[in-house]
Amino acid sequence: MATDLLIETFQNYLKLELLRSECTVKGYRSDLLEFNAFLSAEDETIEWKDVDVDLVRRWIEWLMDKGYSPASVNRKLSSLRTFYKLLMREKVVRVSPLAGLRGPKRKRPLPYFVKEGDMNSLLDETDFGEGFEACRDKVVILMFYTTGIRLSELVGLDDTDVDFVSMQLKVLGKGNKQRVIPFGAELRDALLDYISSRDENCECADEAFIVNKKGHRICRSKVQALVRKHLSKVVRMKKRSPHVLRHSFATSLLNNQAELGVVKELLGHESLAATEVYTHMTFEELKQVYKHAHPRA
Repeated sequence: MATDLLIETFQNYLKLELLRSECTVKGYRSDLLEFNAFLSAEDETIEWKDVDVDLVRRWIEWLMDKGYSPASVNRKLSSLRTFYKLLMREKVVRVSPLAGLRGPKRKRPLPYFVKEGDMNSLLDETDFGEGFEACRDKVVILMFYTTGIRLSELVGLDDTDVDFVSMQLKVLGKGNKQRVIPFGAELRDALLDYISSRDENCECADEAFIVNKKGHRICRSKVQALVRKHLSKVVRMKKRSPHVLRHSFATSLLNNQAELGVVKELLGHESLAATEVYTHMTFEELKQVYKHAHPRA
């Protein structure tokens, strides 16, 4: 069975060699412990080197019976594949039991997004209130929608990452990869107003750019809550998250003739395949408009 040392080695492998984020490391560790518990329930004498493809298939069936979605199962299999790559390198096993194994197929849903008209209504016509937090909330919404920045990237921004001369943000994306995101005059003016309000009302304790009212770096849950709160003013859809605004950013670009490769670079995607889902999404919207607008549709 897995030893504490082996799990610790795996965590160090993820962090130091694969440069995975703390969130990813935590998730992979949880998946590994879950599989380890499954093995113990099957047979307490089983060791990692004894695991075969049939055992992994039984785990997949067990997960599906527990109600896990195909996407969640495939994520757990990805964790296990990475772990066995390490075991092969360390000569613990010769062949991975997941070699050639495919996870359950999943239908990839189209991402949620907010229409341009609704975003214009929110940003141009909605009252965010008065004071520092109202100013900050509007800036956060505007940053997500006009830059496509990820939640983790926004929370991680420092003052030095915002360049008002070149009008660009320097962000640390997935896999600790840096990229530069340009921004326009509207966001520049809003950011300058935010800084003025922040410096007047908060005693900032660190170099964080987006802060809470106590001057500390804002937490992910606070950002998620404020986005949900303000999106609720203009949309009724179930998902109202920062990632929905990232999807809205990409959709607006493509709807206004931006090239797919440009959108890919702005989003920080590894490949075009991840960006192409937005072309499907905009086509689905086009079909809906056609169905409602044409008398013989």
